[in-house]
Amino acid sequence: MDPVPEIVAQWAQERPELDASPLLVIGRLQYLAERLDALMRPPFAARGLGNGDFDVLAALRRAGAPYQLRPTDLSKSLLVTTGAITKRLDRLEDQGLLAREAEGSDGRGKVTRLTAAGLALANELIEVHLANQERLLAGLSARERTDLARLLDRFAHSLTAGALQSRLSAGQSNWRGAI
Repeated sequence: MDPVPEIVAQWAQERPELDASPLLVIGRLQYLAERLDALMRPPFAARGLGNGDFDVLAALRRAGAPYQLRPTDLSKSLLVTTGAITKRLDRLEDQGLLAREAEGSDGRGKVTRLTAAGLALANELIEVHLANQERLLAGLSARERTDLARLLDRFAHSLTAGALQSRLSAGQSNWRGAI
């Protein structure tokens, strides 16, 4: 089922002078990311949500009462462009799940907040989402989950540190773009 070992074996045969073993980690992470996306999307699609729509609802719900954030804060929280956030907000507003309102006395800024329907859906779907994730992890023991989480955290930190160091070496001070 996992195609990565076969790919590594093929490279070993075709280019034995190369070490293709990084594919056992990176290739497998890419493969698993695609599989996880396909396995986690159906509950959201069943409720008419597109890719990333639940992420917006969840970010607003996690913000706590009154369940609102500025679009730029959503963009930073979800690590997507403001353009992507705008598209998601448009879809969710059309469905009555959130509302955008003027912020402050000058009315130039906007704030996005969950509607009652959006709050109810976010509360319902987070339970479904976490149960689905629990099901997907059922093949791992508690210790294996802890070890995997620790290793993934360490890998994420090494990538972040490496990206930061690369940008600093290149004389770029805007390190946030590397994360």
